Amino acid sequence: MATEKGMSGIDVRAAVTEWNRLLPLWVYKVYVISPGIMVIRLHGKEHARHQLLIEPGRRAHLTAHPVSPPKNPPAFAMLLRKYLGGGRVLGIRQHGIQRIITFDVGKHDRVYHLIIELFDQGNIVLCDDDYRIIQPFSTHRFREREVVAGAHYALPPEGPATSGYEAFANFLASDERDIVRALAVGAMLGGPYAEYIVKAAGIDKKTPASGADPAVLHRAVMELLSTAETQINPVIHSRECLPFPLAMGASGSEFSLFNQALDTFYPPSQDTRQGPMMQKEKVSREARIRAQQEAAVAKFNKNITRCERAVDAIYSNYPFVQDLLRTLQDARGSRSWQEIETILKSQVSGPATKVLAVYPDRAAVDVDLGERVTLVVGESVEANAARYYEEIKKFKRKIAGASTAMDRVAARTERKVDTLPLIKKRWYHRFRWFFTRDGVLVVGGRDASQNEELVKKYMEGGDLFVHADVHGASVVIVKGATAHMDEVATFAASYSGAWKSGHFSADVYSATPAQVSKTPESGEYVSRGSFIVRGERTYYRDVALGVAIGLQRSPETGVIGGPPSAVRSRASVMVELRPGRFEPNDTAKKVLRILKEKIPPDEQRGMKAVLNTEAVAAFVPPGGSDIVEGE
Repeated sequence: MATEKGMSGIDVRAAVTEWNRLLPLWVYKVYVISPGIMVIRLHGKEHARHQLLIEPGRRAHLTAHPVSPPKNPPAFAMLLRKYLGGGRVLGIRQHGIQRIITFDVGKHDRVYHLIIELFDQGNIVLCDDDYRIIQPFSTHRFREREVVAGAHYALPPEGPATSGYEAFANFLASDERDIVRALAVGAMLGGPYAEYIVKAAGIDKKTPASGADPAVLHRAVMELLSTAETQINPVIHSRECLPFPLAMGASGSEFSLFNQALDTFYPPSQDTRQGPMMQKEKVSREARIRAQQEAAVAKFNKNITRCERAVDAIYSNYPFVQDLLRTLQDARGSRSWQEIETILKSQVSGPATKVLAVYPDRAAVDVDLGERVTLVVGESVEANAARYYEEIKKFKRKIAGASTAMDRVAARTERKVDTLPLIKKRWYHRFRWFFTRDGVLVVGGRDASQNEELVKKYMEGGDLFVHADVHGASVVIVKGATAHMDEVATFAASYSGAWKSGHFSADVYSATPAQVSKTPESGEYVSRGSFIVRGERTYYRDVALGVAIGLQRSPETGVIGGPPSAVRSRASVMVELRPGRFEPNDTAKKVLRILKEKIPPDEQRGMKAVLNTEAVAAFVPPGGSDIVEGE
């Protein structure tokens, strides 16, 4: 049954059944009307108009409430319009009894899959025909799967309730819980529906699952699923909304459709309200600002409590944390983070199962210590705890600042809050960097000093050393294995002396960290920033030079640069460069002007902190450059 917390798998089945009756449908527009809520406008037969409201992790239903589109659509809404706008909905289906819904949308001889997750934190994921993720609404990295652009979307098992009689019988035979708990949790039916099935089957609810008759129960489950599809008669109680009455002889409500009942049960968000009867009560400017500040203080206090719990968890599990950090640090000497992550995911028991997520770019892991805690490998237990202490101090300073601001709120001038999720500063931002299309970090030195630092401090056992075969080139470190070495070679060739000399191609080679040395042969000398590479190298011949600089909007906003194919996969707008006649400073100014011209004027004002000459110049190669026509 649908509650304030969200919908169950049976509710999803009833709602999807009603959506399928509306087919054929066409996608018209997509809106993100407030943080975490999306509306898809659909056109049907005979000029029918429908609005599908989606709140990931909670609900998805048709709504009759008017929607006020935001003035500046977020990047994810624009992305869905680009791929799905005008496309035909070929099918809508639920994955077994899971709270996962898939829309198959056909457009230009291609089929896209829009996947809606209504479990846990929830998500909305756009995939191509092979279920390769184009972009998720929210990026998540779990121990068992990754929901990031470029990854394959893996559906979980659909559950024993819809996997056939044999799978259902095996599930019951191996479950040690009583029958109600087994059906509610193991079969993902929920408590009320589990009790309904047991009662309909005439079985005592205290009966062990392994001792219950699977044939009788399977028949009752199939009848429940059939009722959710063919006998929809919505019921709304004070705290729940059901697609049909569970009590024998009970009557439904005045609603003929379950989607109508859900639209009434869940109050509309503030962003969907419109008209004189739905206007919010006007409040003074001072009261509104004070309410925002009080909410901020509450959030800071919540973060302080979270950090304090993390510190307690670290010290309560001191020996385990110390051993884990030491083990991971030792593994870094001979393996890449990708290999380490694969090994951790393959473990089904032992300490490795405590690792929830791996962050290669930060050399960090999330660990379950009774509290989700982020640990940086290479730092001591005390240093990891100290980071949380610093977070606590930071939030306490923010609380003090907010309290001072509340005392003089009446005299303050209202300011527009910049809500852009800016790219957070990382260690590799001091260097040249980019991410390949399959998400592998590539870092290059800007000068001899940085070349030296990259090799001595940041190159690890599972990395790859890449260098252009010309004098005066960046040392390039590939932080893991990638299928797009062409992008790495382009990066190494472009940020080398070949660009400054006006060449349009260069040779590039790669080697393992074990082949790279600072120790010369007798009588030789190795200058700062240079290295000796011994053994066989892998060469990439006549690599074309080319750099692109673009504006990334999701999941974080900022200027990015690198090989054109890598930038194109992540940026909403971009400019491509090749060796030419304009000096780096002039090139940066030209690129900045073109990027600004490619975004709407009302968005430019909010991009001042992001789009500036300094940010663009960081990706301009040394030497003269020309802008490629048509980019």
